[in-house]
Amino acid sequence: MIRPAFKSGRQLALICALAALPAGGWSACRQALSIGLDISGSVDVAEYRLQTDGLAGALRNPQVQQAFLAMPGAPVRLHIFEWAGIGTQRDLAPWTEITDTAALDNIADTLQATVRRPRQVQTAIGVAMLYGAGALNRQGECWRRTLDLTGDGKSNQGPRPRDVRNVPDMTDITVNALVISGAGQSHELFADLTAYFSAEVLRGPEAFVETALGFAAFQEAMERKLLKELQTFAIGHLKSQTQ
Repeated sequence: MIRPAFKSGRQLALICALAALPAGGWSACRQALSIGLDISGSVDVAEYRLQTDGLAGALRNPQVQQAFLAMPGAPVRLHIFEWAGIGTQRDLAPWTEITDTAALDNIADTLQATVRRPRQVQTAIGVAMLYGAGALNRQGECWRRTLDLTGDGKSNQGPRPRDVRNVPDMTDITVNALVISGAGQSHELFADLTAYFSAEVLRGPEAFVETALGFAAFQEAMERKLLKELQTFAIGHLKSQTQ
């Protein structure tokens, strides 16, 4: 069971106030969100399905949908891709402006219909970061641009994540992560992997790591992460406008 979408009456009041503001006063887009799914060699067919179906389930969750639609005059734009080694990036859902629940349901349908390509052994996190940044840079008018990367292992091909975090293409992009523990992975190894993503991959003052204890827990972890990303920004922006 996921946490309640609104942790306090104050947060609920702020979100309601956002929804009531006139559309004409907003920019075109409050947040561009690009999600990159790890499909490297450590992710088997069953885990791939748990990941794509889990993201689809998260996008259908009523609380997540409410968070996406909290500011009707300034919608979120969503893009989803998969990645492994160099040259393996593939868009699963093109940039879509989320103006109603049907848009999220359509993306969820696409994810559930996606068929995995032959497995790629390598893990090129730095390349995935640059690919996501390229997609986000096509949404430059959005108030905020966020890249989410899922992963169950460290980078072993291409530029190191730390070496691409501050290249010009990454300017003003926040990078968050969802780290997944592998089958039989010890607590110590999972803690080390989470620390690696925190130190090497995250970018931006509000960047964070969400964790999933196995692919079976991926959907709940994705729900938590989306709620945190979408609600934190909406509330923070309203506060800045009303101070």
